[in-house]
Amino acid sequence: MATAKTSTVSNTSGLAEDFEDIIFNVSPTETPLLTLAKRKKATARLHQWQEDTLAAASSNKAEEGADASYVTAAGTTTLSNYCQISTKTVDISRTLDIVNKYGRKSEVAYQLMKRGKELKRDMEFTIVRNQASASTTARATAGWESMISGNLVRANSGQTTDYSVQGFASAAWTAPEDGSLVTFIEADLVSALGLAWEDGGDPSIIMMSKKNKNLFNAFAGVATKYNEVKGTNQATVTGASDVYVSSYGNHTVKLNRYMRDEAVFCIDPEYISVAFLDGIKKEAMAKTGDSERYLLTVEYALVADCRDAHATVGGTGV
Repeated sequence: MATAKTSTVSNTSGLAEDFEDIIFNVSPTETPLLTLAKRKKATARLHQWQEDTLAAASSNKAEEGADASYVTAAGTTTLSNYCQISTKTVDISRTLDIVNKYGRKSEVAYQLMKRGKELKRDMEFTIVRNQASASTTARATAGWESMISGNLVRANSGQTTDYSVQGFASAAWTAPEDGSLVTFIEADLVSALGLAWEDGGDPSIIMMSKKNKNLFNAFAGVATKYNEVKGTNQATVTGASDVYVSSYGNHTVKLNRYMRDEAVFCIDPEYISVAFLDGIKKEAMAKTGDSERYLLTVEYALVADCRDAHATVGGTGV
């Protein structure tokens, strides 16, 4: 039993804190579509590219000795998208940066690292959604939902559309209309894969939200996986699939945290790019007081190199 003369924690000063020297952060940093896309160099605020197609196949028979018959060659289709500027800022007082801290030495370096990850997530959010392009003061690059609105299976109407009908061949990409939403089903996915395949695409990536992935896992065509269990080992229960085999090939299924439930993407990775007018840059700003200020910037445009290679199931979300 402690006496009045016994030194204890409660009557002693200067005790060290029990503070873990690490910072935990569970926020996701994956950027599936941005990681999948190829990198290109843009040289103007409006990035342009061309796509072309072959004439439809035919029996192509000619009479012996007949004169040649000439036709006017079809021109290429010019497409474009605006480069969007995204930014993040850091403003740290000199004192905060130099005092001892748990989990990091430099507050400036730590915050720059965080803002860089946030900037990449903002880019992913932008390119996977239904953002329309805009040439306003704050330019907007069209998102994938807006650009791949041809080869579209409208799950909520049972209709399919094609680029030759849509005619989207300008920078003015518009956001698709959702209408009354329905449940994502396997038949619509197969139809979308077939549209891309018919046009020559290989949509080997299927990308979707969490809600649609849970529906996908219950598709009748998803096989049950069995694992051999020997001795007293515990069995493995598999309730999901990450590969889908259709008549049009093998398709890897990827989750995307930032996609809307209203669309499922069928992507040919050969024909998707991001064009950078300027990559992610860190610039120290002019000092106006006793703090360190930085600006992070990136300027980029999403590019659907060949729209016919891809497809979308739209109007889902229930």
